[in-house]
Amino acid sequence: MTTKNWCQLCCKRAAPELNNGFGINNGYGINNSQGRIYRRRKFVNSLVMTASVLTTLFGLFWLVWLLWTLLSQGLQYLKPSVFYLATPPPGSSGGLGNAILGSVVMTFVGVLIGAPAGILAGTYLSEFARESKIAMVIRFANDILLSAPSIVLGVFIYEVVVVSMGHFSAWAGSLALALIALPIVVRTTEDMLHLVSNSVREAAAALGTPQWKITVSIVFRAARSGILTGVLLAVARISGETAPLLFTALNNQFWTHSLNAPIANLPVVIFQFAMSPYDDWQHLAWAGAVLITLTILIINVLVRVFLKTSKTVF
Repeated sequence: MTTKNWCQLCCKRAAPELNNGFGINNGYGINNSQGRIYRRRKFVNSLVMTASVLTTLFGLFWLVWLLWTLLSQGLQYLKPSVFYLATPPPGSSGGLGNAILGSVVMTFVGVLIGAPAGILAGTYLSEFARESKIAMVIRFANDILLSAPSIVLGVFIYEVVVVSMGHFSAWAGSLALALIALPIVVRTTEDMLHLVSNSVREAAAALGTPQWKITVSIVFRAARSGILTGVLLAVARISGETAPLLFTALNNQFWTHSLNAPIANLPVVIFQFAMSPYDDWQHLAWAGAVLITLTILIINVLVRVFLKTSKTVF
């Protein structure tokens, strides 16, 4: 008996299902039906991989085009005077200093209000409420708030705060931004805390550590980078919002240091200047758009670099 015939006999005895009428055995335990299945799977895999790569390149093309247009049009107008001069009247020289100050102040106050509340709410949902009914209600309300258009939140703050106060103010703008940032921080905090292994909590609890101590000293420490990333996502979201500020903070052509009055801000100034027929205002709008984009990019890069920690296996 030749070696080939011996292999065929062994394959038939060891795996008779390979030659059961669904395909013709090739002498090595692989029939034509299995070969067709393999080729079909390989073809489908190649097709899906090609579609994935093309889709990624399609998305990157528009992103690169947008950034290239923004940088090529705006960098040439990003001069030192942009940072310390107030917004000018048409035909005059000026900058975006008052708008930059107003945006920084309202973003800071908005994050100062929204981030702690969001972190506490996310911690409650992840560590204390879990699958309770009240947690389900809070998650549902947070999802609605997360998907609500920003202009709706701006109108809400307008009715509640601006109408009650009788005038626009930076406080109203900060509250609108805080309301936008809140659901983002809640969702990201809860998700990041869920990623921390339960074995860490169980080990600490076995040593007699109270639950609040476990959350503050262990769980927060393990998830701090993710929580901070969520706060930065909220900052990136609210720093470019225009619609809610039109109903709350409005705008101001001058330097304003009071939070109880209308205040200049970059999104509204960019909107107004970009829609104007004056070239100098349009140039400042390009500079403001580049400034917001670069600021968010630099913040994200710095945080990822300086807060990068080595992975700990729990």
